[in-house]
Amino acid sequence: MRTMFRFVLVQVFVVVIAASAMGAFFGWQAAASAGMGGGICVLPNFLFALYLKFVAHKPGAGGAAGFFIGEFVKVALMFGLLVLVIKKYAGLHWPSLLTAMALASQAGLLGFWKKS
Repeated sequence: MRTMFRFVLVQVFVVVIAASAMGAFFGWQAAASAGMGGGICVLPNFLFALYLKFVAHKPGAGGAAGFFIGEFVKVALMFGLLVLVIKKYAGLHWPSLLTAMALASQAGLLGFWKKS
């Protein structure tokens, strides 16, 4: 279970680096857009990791159906957050948002790189 939280932590580090880089090259609006784009991926993954942690201790609740329902809710939350950011943030810098989302989505793969 600690592995899920490690993936989320790796995502946070990647988002911070991406937002810093975007801010250095394109300004504060790009940094904010990258932060929001990364947050769109990180927050649902963190909530899904919490869900899995709590379900793991309940008998009969940790089956495949519960996992897939949690995954569906995670994807729906990501989509909802993306729509919210697009609608509410007027100074959105699209390349930064999409880059940070792509990096955060793939950052979980780095968690397999090092075993604890």
